[in-house]
Amino acid sequence: MTDSDVFNPMMLEFPESFHTERLTIRAPQWGDGKHVNEAIRESVNELRPWLPFAENIPSLEQSEITVRKARLKFLERSDLMLHLRDKVTDEFVGSSGLHRIDWNARCFEIGYWVRTSRSGEGLVTEAVAGIEQFAIMHLQANRLEIRCDARNVRSAKVAERSGYTLEGVLRKIKQDRAGTWVDQMIYSKVRGVEFDSRTQG
Repeated sequence: MTDSDVFNPMMLEFPESFHTERLTIRAPQWGDGKHVNEAIRESVNELRPWLPFAENIPSLEQSEITVRKARLKFLERSDLMLHLRDKVTDEFVGSSGLHRIDWNARCFEIGYWVRTSRSGEGLVTEAVAGIEQFAIMHLQANRLEIRCDARNVRSAKVAERSGYTLEGVLRKIKQDRAGTWVDQMIYSKVRGVEFDSRTQG
């Protein structure tokens, strides 16, 4: 095999934004940091137990740097962060995306969080469905995963409502903020079982 035969994900072309019923889901853009920062500050008590970035409240500059790095990773196809915005008001309501990418296996992990003021509206479940279809249609996904702390009941419910299969539990896989060893649940959908290459609608 020559260098020219090696698959390079940077050569993939796919949309940077798409819509669901209530959401515009798009790649991060320069200037999004202030909106992300506002949502984190509003939601820090709910996010802190589960997400490392909420451990310490970031400054506006730190949030903008994070957004710009995410933008660059999106362009190089190493990580596909996606912002969730209200389709009518353009309010930043949360973040999701496709992570832990293995392009050879076409395996992606869907992560997500929603700001506190918009929780309980079913927006995350809607976003997961939209991102799933995006991954199948544009990225030829073979396997999609959702991973969450075994204590994070709300996150697990999203996976279950979205039709993902609990494959197993990684026992004592990491330590939380208090130093307690915690388990991680792995949910998945795979081509030929829970989905195929065709999309609906």
